[in-house]
Amino acid sequence: MSEFLLWFCVFYVWHILGTTVGYHRLLAHRSFRCPKFVEYFFVAGGYLAFESSPIWWATVHRAHHRYVDTPLDPHSPRYGNYQAYAGWIFRPVYPEHINPKLQAPDLINDPVYSFLEKCNNWHNSHLLNSAIGFGSRAVLWLFFGWKIALASVLAGLVVQQVPFLLNVVCHKRKLGYKNFEEGDDSVNVPWLILMTMGDNWHNNHHAFPGSARSGVRWFEFDISWLLIKLLEKLHLANSVNSRISLNSQTENELAAENKFATEGAFVTESALPLKAL
Repeated sequence: MSEFLLWFCVFYVWHILGTTVGYHRLLAHRSFRCPKFVEYFFVAGGYLAFESSPIWWATVHRAHHRYVDTPLDPHSPRYGNYQAYAGWIFRPVYPEHINPKLQAPDLINDPVYSFLEKCNNWHNSHLLNSAIGFGSRAVLWLFFGWKIALASVLAGLVVQQVPFLLNVVCHKRKLGYKNFEEGDDSVNVPWLILMTMGDNWHNNHHAFPGSARSGVRWFEFDISWLLIKLLEKLHLANSVNSRISLNSQTENELAAENKFATEGAFVTESALPLKAL
């Protein structure tokens, strides 16, 4: 049992950091840069946590920031908790206002991500993700035994639920607190800290989406941010955007900078209202 729990924890850490650091702060927000092998290492952790196509994930997340808590938000709990949790993922294709060619041009030319996207068909990309996710665990079972394989798949399935949970809990005003009043329902939820490795500071993130750092107060511990700083010290990450502040004199200026893609990494539809990317 102890061996199983150890492997579960190891896989959980890789999968959750693959989601928070790889999918979220790197791909969706371009809050830092890194060599391709580092990027693929973390993205693989997210992909094997059944997070599906990186292009799909980043495109939908950018749309969430752009249209946060409006009818165009892909998963706002204002329009139903189930829809916000998981109902939104069962669409067959992108809705008209969400277009990866416009909202994720920095990702669509990557041959790996393009293959995993399966021609913008949500169902096919999800099915491919499931096949690779469960197939890789079959290989683990074959070479390393059932304990490691089971620990891996369970850790991946648990991590898969984390963004779904954040979509609901971190947009319920009664379940957390705000450092910034952005006009949306985003809140910081302290009790999710270990499960999310720092993505629970959701209100901070919505105020400064381009920042690689989500914790701003002394008690807002952000493990994902500490890892990014470690990567920077090891020269495995650069152009790290750490701009975030509670100082009212600099808040507006920094927030304005953070509402756009870091260093102009991708373009957006100029005709559509831009909340945040």
